[in-house]
Amino acid sequence: MSLLDETVALLDDARRIYAGSELADVIDDLGTRLAAPLRVAIAGKVKSGKSTLLNALVGEQLAPTDEGECTKIVTWYRDGHTYQVLLVPHEGEPRQVPFVREAGSVEVDLGDTAPGDIERLDITWPSQQLRDVTLIDTPGIGSLSTDISDRTWSFIRPDDDDTPADAVLYLMKHLHAGDLDFLATFHDTEVSQPNPVNAIGVLSRADEIGVGRLDALGSANRIAARYRRDPRVRRLVQTVVPVAGLLAESAATLTEDEYRALVVVADRTPKETEEALLSADRFVDTPEIALTSLERAHLLDRFGIFGVRLATMLIRREVVANARELSAELLERSGLDEVRELLRTLFLQRRDLLKSRSALFALDRLVGEHPVPGADALRSDIERVLAGAHGFAELRVLSSLRAGQVTARDEVVKEMERLLGCNGAAPARRLGLDDDASRAEIETTAKEALAAWRRRAENPLTQHDLQVAGQVIIRTLEGLLTDRT
Repeated sequence: MSLLDETVALLDDARRIYAGSELADVIDDLGTRLAAPLRVAIAGKVKSGKSTLLNALVGEQLAPTDEGECTKIVTWYRDGHTYQVLLVPHEGEPRQVPFVREAGSVEVDLGDTAPGDIERLDITWPSQQLRDVTLIDTPGIGSLSTDISDRTWSFIRPDDDDTPADAVLYLMKHLHAGDLDFLATFHDTEVSQPNPVNAIGVLSRADEIGVGRLDALGSANRIAARYRRDPRVRRLVQTVVPVAGLLAESAATLTEDEYRALVVVADRTPKETEEALLSADRFVDTPEIALTSLERAHLLDRFGIFGVRLATMLIRREVVANARELSAELLERSGLDEVRELLRTLFLQRRDLLKSRSALFALDRLVGEHPVPGADALRSDIERVLAGAHGFAELRVLSSLRAGQVTARDEVVKEMERLLGCNGAAPARRLGLDDDASRAEIETTAKEALAAWRRRAENPLTQHDLQVAGQVIIRTLEGLLTDRT
């Protein structure tokens, strides 16, 4: 029986035990959550680019990026058949509220309800990008308003153990102590803390690291690589990647009018363009560029100085010839494609594991707080699944590796992390093969790795902690060989 099937069976047992009680609806909600898309929260400090990245991932300007009231509220974006905004208050029944879409983003009319009285806004928006994942935009941490920061802290680390999100993208402009503190709150304390399996660090606003220079993303990549080697960061996130969020959002939503305006800028010589882009004010006030000041200001709002520099260079050098090609090129250079790939390989390929984990923690808390006849046996079954499921055993080993509790040579540690799914949960990714590797290649490589790990685990000179971790990896490799899907 798969982990997901075991979790469903435990929820069925809970329904029978709590039938007729007020907790029946709560258990039904857990079952609904188990069948729903993965929930990924986007969190970070104020002005770290959370809403901008969300818009880029969706491919539409939905989340407001200004200082409006709605940016102070936890907001869920999910796929659906209709356009709808549901206001969920801390007290009282959820209700639909009116909204308009102005200047790209969804503007919600809160009426007389103060942001502090709202648990969340639930926005349903038909979108292919939201079919597999529900994105959750959170208020910025470190806001001048303590209440606003607290909403994100309490969302990621509620009073109970289970969290509303299954995974998190944490955005940071630079690594500060506050970033480490925040990420630590999202750890899975029940499966060997610290555990980085459900968090990815995103070095956002990467173009600003190089002050808008064309080589800015290269500098950001070097900084991200340094963070990935930092032991403090390795304990908290699977990886750190840079992304130029504003460039990604603008590229994903590029219009033909914007492309034509960028062509006008590119018609100037490189020297003239560079001189105009020495500052935002200078660009807006440069009449030699045959655009109105409002059009020039719009380009800066949408692309920033770095984006305008990059886009006009690509157009001038004929790397791109139309809006579609420019959009694709800017998306690739922004780092967004890598973030999407990480979402797919590290989160979505583990969706059953992550969602089962969330459901089991929530069910365990509920049963512990509301003892009834049969609850003790159910809780024992929950503990058995948490302790025995191989997916959780992999997480425990991964946690121990990242915490330095299992030691080995660097190349062995890297191999172990890869086999445990740090590069993706698919068999080819675990074995270090190309994504299109044949089943024969996978079997051959897995057999060779299995033989090597059996020798290592049986070697009396191998340290005990590495032997124990090796047994988990052996079972992983055996699973890859028996999986014929």
